[in-house]
Amino acid sequence: MTVMPADKPWLEQYPPGVAKNIEQPNHTLHSLLDQSAKQFADKTAMIFKGTQISYRQLGEASDAVAAALAAHGFKKGDRAVIYMPNLPQFVIIYYGILKAGGIVIATNPLYTERELTHQLQDCGAETVFVVSLYYDKLKKVQASGKTNVKRIVVTNIKEYLPFHLRILFTLFREKKDGHRVTLKDGDTDFQSFLSLGSRSPRPNVSVSPDDIALMQYTGGTTGLSKGSICLHRNMAANVEMIKHWNYEAVEGEEVCLTAIPLFHSYGMVTAMNYSAAIGSQMILIPDPRDQKDVLTSIEKYKVTLFPGVPAMYVAINNNPDVQAGQYDLSSIKNCISGSAPLLLETKKRFEELTGGKLVEGYGMSETHVATHCNPFGGDVREGSIGLPLPSVECRVVDQETGQQDLPAGEIGELLVKGPTVMPGYWNMPEESKQSLVDGWLFTGDIVEMDEDGYFYIRDRKKDMIIAGGYNIYPREVEEVLTSHPAVLEVAVAGITDPKRGETVKAWIVKREGHEGVTEQEIINWSKDQLAKYKYPRLVEFIDELPRSAAMKVLKRELVKREAEKVKVS
Repeated sequence: MTVMPADKPWLEQYPPGVAKNIEQPNHTLHSLLDQSAKQFADKTAMIFKGTQISYRQLGEASDAVAAALAAHGFKKGDRAVIYMPNLPQFVIIYYGILKAGGIVIATNPLYTERELTHQLQDCGAETVFVVSLYYDKLKKVQASGKTNVKRIVVTNIKEYLPFHLRILFTLFREKKDGHRVTLKDGDTDFQSFLSLGSRSPRPNVSVSPDDIALMQYTGGTTGLSKGSICLHRNMAANVEMIKHWNYEAVEGEEVCLTAIPLFHSYGMVTAMNYSAAIGSQMILIPDPRDQKDVLTSIEKYKVTLFPGVPAMYVAINNNPDVQAGQYDLSSIKNCISGSAPLLLETKKRFEELTGGKLVEGYGMSETHVATHCNPFGGDVREGSIGLPLPSVECRVVDQETGQQDLPAGEIGELLVKGPTVMPGYWNMPEESKQSLVDGWLFTGDIVEMDEDGYFYIRDRKKDMIIAGGYNIYPREVEEVLTSHPAVLEVAVAGITDPKRGETVKAWIVKREGHEGVTEQEIINWSKDQLAKYKYPRLVEFIDELPRSAAMKVLKRELVKREAEKVKVS
């Protein structure tokens, strides 16, 4: 039977407590915080290294940011960049920008100067909020004259530390680790900025659910990152979907481990905006690799919700202290894993250790964010990304034309449609037309749907690499490597890695006269050109790249050769 867009076999698999459709939200994103600031005023909104901030305090601080922005001439529709890890300042500034009628651009702190320059150029932002550790890099980009950056507000990681930790940080780490900076003329420290805003009322800006709230940058087929436009109603709808999916959550009582990066829409939705919507505590973890911080926080604050990526759960499973029973993780109830395939063994072991439920989901920056998830209270199928969330429509179409719907059990490209799908890319009309047709988003992911409506990722049409939960686009890495004088040709692909899921490998054909260059030299050079998670961990020199009759590089052949070498060894 042909699967037509109207057919939704997955609805029959929904647990009894999950609505099949949701009422489309007609409110702004920051109204979620406004509501909780009233309903849960004295409840804790954020905990950072022991410092507790209530919902009332979060609401007032974000109001102050909005007022200070308005005092500096910030207008509705202006863009502002947040350039920092998971800190209280991130959450305060995020909602403050929205309250001022602005558009948030959250930047990956791991970006190199080249990557940061492109993003700032593309979005045209004049205002950047930056943590002091990255201030010098930002000033170099600003000095290049290639961006519109005029206003820089600088915060320090110690500003919301408890008193004793702030003293220790100031004495022993601030200068040594690069957090102490001297601001240049015209730049402002965050506390002075907040003080200015606290003396003025929140600006009276009319913001509609159809206004742009966010631009989430993602890699593209051109090799350049592109801004996925997110309307207030897009992200508000995804929050509503997750509320329905996690129907057992108790408003005002949940505790969410906020370790996944807030600069990505996955963290924004499942950790920050969802928490704000239900009055959950956010336990902010600036470095998810800090196992002691993660485990101590789960035990101390009785974490109930833990959105993450497989690498986080694997690290906990393999932690010798956890295996020895030295941490009590029994408070954990529900965890959604995204960004990379979740192995069955990882799921089973984590659930044994915690007693909680761990399910795999799926989403994209273009869908802000989740479109599929395995049910918490239903059938969880091995290797499946689960069922479409309420109000999400899905099709599986042939890869050649993208027009013919395929029956259950056949493999094709996944198309999604629904209230969370972006209206398009920022200033990229052609890319938008290619990705969106009659409201259907062509995901580029190759999937199979079974008869019950469970979906399975079978391949990636775009050859995207997912390493440690980060999305890496081979085209971008290839373009950087080809700028090296020793590189004549290069192909980049992901290969299996036991720790990161996948890792980046580059196969390089050398230019004549550069025979002496080594693989390690290429790797070291690329570290300065690409974010830490993007540069190739492996480089192999070869005489020529394998190609098809049409002269297309056969990356799958290279990956196959790599797999065969691993088998032999």
